[in-house]
Amino acid sequence: MNYVPPLRDFAFVLDEVLQAPQALRALPAHAGFDGELMMQILEEAGRFAANVVAPLNASGDREGCRFEQGAVTTPSGFAGAYARFCEGGWPALACAPEHGGQGLPQVLDCALYEMLSAANHGWTMYPGLLHGAYACLAAHGSPALREAYLDKIASGEWLATMCLTEAHAGSDLGLLRTRAAPGDDGGYRLSGDKIFISGGEHDLTGNIVHLVLARLPDAAPGSKGLSLFLAPKLLPDGSRNGIQCTGIEHKMGIRGSATCSLRFEQAQAWLVGEAGRGLAAMFVMMNAARLHVGVQGLGLAEAAWQRSLAYAHERRQSRAPVRPAGAQAADPIALHPAVHKLLMEQRCRIEGGRMLACWTGLLLDLAEHDTDADARRRHRDRLEFITPVVKAFLTEQGFQCASRALQVFGGHGYIVESGIEQYLRDARITMIYEGSNEIQGIDFLLRKVLADDGRRPEDFVALVQADARRADGGAFEQQASLLLQAAQKLRQAAADIAVGMASNPSLPYFLADEMLRLTGHLALGWMWLRAALRALAALDCNPAYYNGKRDAACYYFAFVFPEVLQLFDVVDGCLSTGVPAILSDRHHHAAQEAG
Repeated sequence: MNYVPPLRDFAFVLDEVLQAPQALRALPAHAGFDGELMMQILEEAGRFAANVVAPLNASGDREGCRFEQGAVTTPSGFAGAYARFCEGGWPALACAPEHGGQGLPQVLDCALYEMLSAANHGWTMYPGLLHGAYACLAAHGSPALREAYLDKIASGEWLATMCLTEAHAGSDLGLLRTRAAPGDDGGYRLSGDKIFISGGEHDLTGNIVHLVLARLPDAAPGSKGLSLFLAPKLLPDGSRNGIQCTGIEHKMGIRGSATCSLRFEQAQAWLVGEAGRGLAAMFVMMNAARLHVGVQGLGLAEAAWQRSLAYAHERRQSRAPVRPAGAQAADPIALHPAVHKLLMEQRCRIEGGRMLACWTGLLLDLAEHDTDADARRRHRDRLEFITPVVKAFLTEQGFQCASRALQVFGGHGYIVESGIEQYLRDARITMIYEGSNEIQGIDFLLRKVLADDGRRPEDFVALVQADARRADGGAFEQQASLLLQAAQKLRQAAADIAVGMASNPSLPYFLADEMLRLTGHLALGWMWLRAALRALAALDCNPAYYNGKRDAACYYFAFVFPEVLQLFDVVDGCLSTGVPAILSDRHHHAAQEAG
């Protein structure tokens, strides 16, 4: 049961649903791009993921990383696979040509990392932050830093980390204590300890570029006083910097990835961006990482689904209610409705998630290269709006799909030898790191929905409504009507929360998760409607394939999309009964009594 890259589905999503080649050709930076080139790149990426990275997945999980005297050894084969990754030019895929990159669309980078994550999540953690670090330095690094580091990062010769978390400061970055003292040479000296640093030490590259949040001596308290610094493992003269790995974590999943504790002892560093504006610079990297994590959830779900689908067709148990002619005494469990539903739900969530992730990747290209300034701003707004949804919703869906894939295996899925349980373990971290899903919900509702008088959600709802109205009088008119109703209710719920929070400030915090999930379902419903309309139009070309797409869309609207009804009930109930206020008051009184 090997990983098979979903190339046909990528072609359907990018070429037929999103019409990405046409959209990209309209951008001067990608004027020569076409569907043939797109598929050539995806085929090569899929081949690398399936043939080079995937075979190391189970063995890397069993072996894990080794730590000895400050050095980390990655699982057998990881370093060789990474060398081939760099030889193939994959780190530089979407980097600018002036930095040695290939200058290809970022939507292809999104597809590449879905396949890599599906093939081997632990291995993919090492190059996973490369493009975010590249984008951060390109936007905020000084000319000297860009000249010294961008080419090395773009090529993958040097890997990068994001050093935020400290033992006492997880989500609240304002509590960070790592200090930066100005040096006589125009640089800085960092002192402090960081934890949970993915790839903080390893044997894949000679140098590692650490991007570190720290506080200058005269910095304001809280997150506004943070600055961003670049501190390499090896200094320009080749000597070792004052950065020591003090240990690695023993984890539930992604065991092939070295999650390190780092100590900075007067480490030489250089300021990135402006002093006191470190979070603004770091958010370039963090937003890229959040999109990447959403794609991780999608990739893991795809890999787990492939395994459960294969198993369901091999495993024979009992007689199915509807049996094919000439069936044996026992049927494949795939024919039993209970298992068939498990498989279809996975498919709907995965293929819908792929459409949403690729649309987001396309927004990255449009926001960067559209020749119209107003259009670039509109694409950026859409990107900011959908990023927390992609991160939180797709990772939650990924974990659910991995769980359902294990369920298909029954008791055999709970056994390590089946291999399916690794996907469940690996997927769980995606809901936690790069800003937990709860934080994504709060960021989404407070900053992306309620801010700016709801301008960004209005724009998103308008996109959904435009495609839903295309279905009037057609085979998917009923599903389009459901979308229109949900879009209107989402708009009204946001308006009601905005009013309610004036008297109950805790209201949006209680409803943030529900509002993000509602938007996620609306986004997937939107994508499935677009897919269904395209499938109907192309039905005669390949009836078997496009009928499958049409049936998957029908299944999504019949069995998955109705989850919005329960979510709306929660939102409406809280708005009408004042439950968050009651709970907050009781919690306040309980805290006073405990004090």
